[in-house]
Amino acid sequence: MSLAREAGLDLVEVAPNEKPPVCRIMDFGKFKYQQKKKQHKTHVHHTKIKEIRLRPKTGEHDIEFKVNQAKGFLQHKDKVIVSVVFRGRELAHIDEGQRVMKNILEQLDPVGKVDSPPQQMGRRLVCTLSPK
Repeated sequence: MSLAREAGLDLVEVAPNEKPPVCRIMDFGKFKYQQKKKQHKTHVHHTKIKEIRLRPKTGEHDIEFKVNQAKGFLQHKDKVIVSVVFRGRELAHIDEGQRVMKNILEQLDPVGKVDSPPQQMGRRLVCTLSPK
């Protein structure tokens, strides 16, 4: 105890069940901080599924903005669903939606890989991407 007081540190009982009990001279506040930091590091990221929705007539700047959002999601280890939604008479021009989807997939290729290729599901053209 006197050695710990002289050093300005704490006397911490490390193994109380041993014979004789094992103690260590250390800064207990710093020790608790490091333990908390180690525990925080073991936090596991749960992948979430994010979605970006577009229409065939969505403007270039809006598409660029949504692609940047999707890149952020992929870099954060989340999955992304890209869906092009058709309304009304837009269903007659599915090729326009496929062009938009192809453009987006090309832009997201460096950060994500295609899980399921683009497929038509009713009024939507859907594709799933996961991080590389």
